[in-house]
Amino acid sequence: MRSPMPGDDSKLRILSTTDLSGIDIPLTDVVNVVEGAYRALADGTSVTPPKLTVKPADGRSVAYAMLGRDGTRAAVAVKTSYKHGLKEGRELQHYYTALTLYDDTTGLPIAMMDCGRIGALRTPAVSALLARECAAPAARTALVIGTGTQGRLALPFLLTTLPELDRLLLYGTHPDGIAAVRERLAAHFPDRALEVVTELRAAAADADIVLATAGPLTPAAVEADWLRPGTLCVLVGYGIRPSTLHRADRVIATSAAQMAVTGTDMADAHGRLPTVHAEFPQVIAGRASGRAGPRERIFAYNSGLVVTDIALGHRFAELAIARGLGTEVALWR
Repeated sequence: MRSPMPGDDSKLRILSTTDLSGIDIPLTDVVNVVEGAYRALADGTSVTPPKLTVKPADGRSVAYAMLGRDGTRAAVAVKTSYKHGLKEGRELQHYYTALTLYDDTTGLPIAMMDCGRIGALRTPAVSALLARECAAPAARTALVIGTGTQGRLALPFLLTTLPELDRLLLYGTHPDGIAAVRERLAAHFPDRALEVVTELRAAAADADIVLATAGPLTPAAVEADWLRPGTLCVLVGYGIRPSTLHRADRVIATSAAQMAVTGTDMADAHGRLPTVHAEFPQVIAGRASGRAGPRERIFAYNSGLVVTDIALGHRFAELAIARGLGTEVALWR
């Protein structure tokens, strides 16, 4: 168990987007923190109840609330997310997410922080771990669909867990997003080249790993019959069709319960989702298989679990507090 962090029973430290933006954490450290969180969940040390979701009938917005306990760090946290304008372009959408951490050893609050950067690191780290565990052994080509928040670090994280990848493909429709993906890749792996593709079907046919991170308005719609045997599809956002799930040989989910709640857009004509063969924490722990053979087509659903946000958020809080960052608010005085 880690040493408790300093706290005050009348004050809450607020860590803003700006506070967290200056904290650098190597990609390998992010991967290790996230992997450790999954192992603790598989071991029963950590706990994450089902996600709560609220969405109006017209689909204009969606809100989530997630509670969890990290047994490794003895920390309890609540994460909330709210996104408005789901049917609008990216520039008209509003998105807010926050994580509030408490020290379960001292009983004191640790911090409340913007969770945007944590999610932007955690999600591609999970995808990279899914690729490490579920991609075919000879995988060399990765295709990322989407250039938004979740797409921009997707390739650097994939190269962190699968350095043998030698062809990196990107499908995107936003020039600024494509430029951002190039910039992030060059910052972390300056010797690696990026291929921007416009023929999505041909790119999908070449790919060993297809990572769909695009927004709901994307024109991308990869079908199962575009894919060759052995392909791994990882769904984070949008960009692949339900056929990639329903015709997969094996389905892996970070959480089957969350997939049943947030993955309904991938249901068949009868509103059904296929059976999840294994949950990813059990795969990470070696208690379940992510792949049984090199020709299996695998579908992996990456919905994120709050225990990974807690673990990574706790690390950010440690570094921020050590630097004296944040603003203390006498919330309970």
